[in-house]
Amino acid sequence: MDPVSTSMSDETSATASNVVLVTGAAGGIGGAVADRFLAGGWRVAALDVRPIERTGDVHPIQADLRDVAQCRSAVADAAQWGGRLDAVVNAAGVWTEGPSDLTDEADWDRVIDVNLKGLYFLTSAAIPHLERSRGSVVNLSSDAGVQGNAGAAVYCASKGGVSILTKALALELAPRGIRVNAVCPGDVDSPMLHGQARDYGGDEPDAYLGKLLGGYPQGASARFIQPSEIAELIWFLCQPFAAPITGANISADFGLSAGIV
Repeated sequence: MDPVSTSMSDETSATASNVVLVTGAAGGIGGAVADRFLAGGWRVAALDVRPIERTGDVHPIQADLRDVAQCRSAVADAAQWGGRLDAVVNAAGVWTEGPSDLTDEADWDRVIDVNLKGLYFLTSAAIPHLERSRGSVVNLSSDAGVQGNAGAAVYCASKGGVSILTKALALELAPRGIRVNAVCPGDVDSPMLHGQARDYGGDEPDAYLGKLLGGYPQGASARFIQPSEIAELIWFLCQPFAAPITGANISADFGLSAGIV
């Protein structure tokens, strides 16, 4: 487990009974989120399409979010294991890029089904449990969910959907005591990012990564975001002291989406 801060008094903001369901828990952000909640005393239902091997107060769930029945089964499994469900963190996601005139249907379906459809149906299944606990949902959107990225239209469509879905669900579920927010990171130093560089950087993955960093306003001092930094923000949003925050798409991207440099 990565060392994390215990700001905002973990001891008073969570008890051992709290349960969070984290999707994409075998990935960089999802894994960091699981670590952060464990450090705060929560129990973690860790979902991924890949097998998860973890120790501690973790309940691994293997499921494919593209399948609605598996989404519903995963939520039921998590709630039965934990006896309750206090938060859902939708961290699972996949990337694609390339010219829109060359996009095939399979790639469109894969990205939309994981990033948007699965997120929606998993959240849908969790609503009755979250209503009982007056819990919250945090979705992983992206800077590509608040601005267009050339050459990544399919991914932008999926994350733009997440961003506006977050607002719609926040309005719908507020009377039932459920908060819904989204975090919109820039490029995170994760297996997904390095997979992008490998798959789309040709023979020069380092140059691919360098080009991404070149788009940040920090110039020569630009760096990629650490998964633990995103996890800390997600942790914050799920705590009682964040009660006024719902329907927000919070950018955490070093100013990448703030405007033109």
